[in-house]
Amino acid sequence: MDSQVMVALALSLVGGLSTSIGALFVILCRAPNLKMLGLLQGFAAGLMLSISFLDLAHNAINSIGFLKGNLWFFGGVVFFGIIANFIPEPTFAPSSDVKSKKKNGDQGGKDIMKKHRRQVLFSGIITAIGISLHNFPEGMAVFLGSIKGLRVGLNLALAIALHNIPEGVAVALPIYFATQSKWQAFKLATVSGFAEPLGVVLVAYLFPSSLSPEILEGLLASVGGVMAFLTLHEMLPLAFDYAGQKQAVKAVFFGMAFMSASLYFLEINLPEEMSL
Repeated sequence: MDSQVMVALALSLVGGLSTSIGALFVILCRAPNLKMLGLLQGFAAGLMLSISFLDLAHNAINSIGFLKGNLWFFGGVVFFGIIANFIPEPTFAPSSDVKSKKKNGDQGGKDIMKKHRRQVLFSGIITAIGISLHNFPEGMAVFLGSIKGLRVGLNLALAIALHNIPEGVAVALPIYFATQSKWQAFKLATVSGFAEPLGVVLVAYLFPSSLSPEILEGLLASVGGVMAFLTLHEMLPLAFDYAGQKQAVKAVFFGMAFMSASLYFLEINLPEEMSL
């Protein structure tokens, strides 16, 4: 059993650390402008919405039924909606105001840019948390796949690694823009990938046989509800303001299509009796 856990840990590290490759793409390129940031925010929002509706909520409904799956999902929405009432929202200013005040040499331009950076930083942290929660069950799947056979575990780990690269970009870009620190961007993107080996450790040692599949699917559906709320409440407004509504919507659907294709690629590498 211990050797299987070590193999699963190694495979999950391959998949999880590929978020670092996505972060490298960000920090090796020049600093992004606001429009590029808005497009990437839209892309990240598409990733998050696809994970929420087409992965977590979809799997829960198929596993525990339509009513229970929706109750868990909207329970997550209501739960975080209540919490959001106690989180102070930063004052929002359109990006055009930043340009105009910079031209006038007004100190207010710098203050508005600071508010933009704080807002983008919060959005990047949200993305990192959401992707970490999404990566956690992937680590569980790698563990179960490696128990079934090394070929299954290896194929699954490679598939996850490929689909984690754009997730690393989605985490690193807003962090880099907000902090101007390549190290902070790389670090947070890398940490978000460590949720996969953590999933291996937890499923192997904490509840190897006592974990209720119904409770697990319900909790993941609630996570999907939280992610959907955060995406619509925090990330989409940023994308609309920075990139414009039309371009941001295109980026959202591109992100959703990319993640859907990625999830399909994962699905065809899983055994029939397993699913993410």
